Amino acid sequence: MANDPALSLEDFMAAVPDRTRLIGLDLGTKTIGLALSDLGRGIASPMETIRRKKFTLDAEQLLAICAKQGVGGMVLGLPLNMDGSEGPRVQATRAFVRNLSQKTDLPITYWDERLSTAAVTRTLLEADTSRAKRADVVDKMAAAYILQGFLDRLGFMGLDNG
Repeated sequence: MANDPALSLEDFMAAVPDRTRLIGLDLGTKTIGLALSDLGRGIASPMETIRRKKFTLDAEQLLAICAKQGVGGMVLGLPLNMDGSEGPRVQATRAFVRNLSQKTDLPITYWDERLSTAAVTRTLLEADTSRAKRADVVDKMAAAYILQGFLDRLGFMGLDNG
């Protein structure tokens, strides 16, 4: 999309400063799951979940976390349909990125998040995690799943310039 400020993987990595963390986001309608990479950009760890209120408040909270953690770039899960087409959730994610990019200079890119929540939920079920505990952790774990997939791709491509 012409007015989408998100960068390609290569442009994103060229724009991210060395020795900074990446933050992964699983953007939902009620929550934003967050995960943080290590400085070497090899491991993604679930961090926290932001309860969404209004965009401005959500963005301020997210950007404060990014500043505190020394984040150099953001990786947002892109919720494509199973056939690769874009539906309303993708449009909402792109709108969030357009609005967020007006509040920060941090580079932003997307990562295909198809099945991330399903994979995390399956893992939690296999670990016999209670329904209440699953609801508590699924968003930040989905963010970690998204970010880890991105980090693994960087390593595979030799672009992990952490």
